[in-house]
Amino acid sequence: MELSFSTRIAVVLVLILAAAPLGAESASGLSWTAPASWKAEAARPMRAATYLIPAAAGDAEGGECVVYYFGPGQGGSVDANIDRWIQQFQAPDGGPADKLAKRGNKTGNGIPVPTLELTGTYLFKPFPMAPKAMPKPGYRMLAAIAQGKDAPVFFKLTAPKKTADAAEADFWKMIESLKKQ
Repeated sequence: MELSFSTRIAVVLVLILAAAPLGAESASGLSWTAPASWKAEAARPMRAATYLIPAAAGDAEGGECVVYYFGPGQGGSVDANIDRWIQQFQAPDGGPADKLAKRGNKTGNGIPVPTLELTGTYLFKPFPMAPKAMPKPGYRMLAAIAQGKDAPVFFKLTAPKKTADAAEADFWKMIESLKKQ
């Protein structure tokens, strides 16, 4: 049985779409290359991409790297976002995490990228407006903000410390891969 031309085209398109990554690797005029060992998840609201990071030996769960893009003119300032991310952590003694936060700056192909590194108790919320956070001690966050064409693009990795430590080089390599489209 021979397939018609239109059926063959349909099969080729299905194969191409099936091979495409589930998460976007570009937003707001910026593109990046995600680590091959991270699994791209299906699209979600407000997320340009979501990557699952496999658990390192000794960690009960893996991590997640989310790339947020909220649209033209949206997302807030760099400082407002970094301050909000710091508030998502506590010091091991239950106090504020401000003094544990390490702010910095990196560059990805000439694109300035403010950064944040933080280790402590992650106050995990399953969704942004969840009324109560679930404390997760021994977590780490790596975060970066790159200015896109029309708004910032936010990169945020959260994971148990061993998993985040194991993924750190890949995270920064992804940030260094940023390119203007």
